[in-house]
Amino acid sequence: MSVPPITSIQNPRVKRVRALQAHSKTRRAEQRLVLEGARLLSDALAAGAQPEFALYTETFAQGAAAQQLLAQLRALNVACLPVTEAVMAHAAATQTPQGILAVLPLPELPFPSQPTLLLALDGVSEAGNLGTLLRSAAAAGADGVLLLPNCADPFNPKALRAAMGAHFRLPLKHSTWTQIAAEFAELPFYLADASARLPYDAVDWRQPAALIIGSEAHGATDAARQHATQAIAIPMARAAESLNAAAAAAVILFEARRQRRLG
Repeated sequence: MSVPPITSIQNPRVKRVRALQAHSKTRRAEQRLVLEGARLLSDALAAGAQPEFALYTETFAQGAAAQQLLAQLRALNVACLPVTEAVMAHAAATQTPQGILAVLPLPELPFPSQPTLLLALDGVSEAGNLGTLLRSAAAAGADGVLLLPNCADPFNPKALRAAMGAHFRLPLKHSTWTQIAAEFAELPFYLADASARLPYDAVDWRQPAALIIGSEAHGATDAARQHATQAIAIPMARAAESLNAAAAAAVILFEARRQRRLG
């Protein structure tokens, strides 16, 4: 027997989804996030995530791949609830909803005690940029990401979309430079700085190391500069000033991966 779709935005589950989408305080309090779209949800399931419930539209459910995803969710005893297009538009954080979203626990991957490659984000406040940085870090084989004060919430909807599932493959840790100095005293930290003299590819990335990326608007903090072992730069052609933070991090992290792959 088919279940009638939810038609009211005052439905408790719809209101809860909306609150989780809009407020980092709610996400922290409930230790929950919202994933939108079949691809992100499939990635989370592949990583072993257990959704609490899912909302979907009848239009979404018409496709064969969608039916397979819904069957997978139901096999995990996830409540899959149909909603109208209007309710989905209200609950979703995107202008063009993909027809399915789900509430899941925040991933809690163990952070390595002896990492070989870390990314430290120093006040990266734009959620989309932070998500892109997480995606690059995961793809380049980083062991984890340190989130320093004034970083955007990594579970913001924009960050989740930009990271493309990296949250479920890459350990994240909120930290301070004081804590980092105590926990990773032997690990060299290289600060990406367009004005530095040392080229990024002159570093021996085969050795354990961490890369610091500062805020695009304000650069690295004084605390980050004091903690940095060395500042490094990406040489620019045609008098280009610099790359944005996400592009610079990708270039440097994949140089580390290149050296390690060949080394």
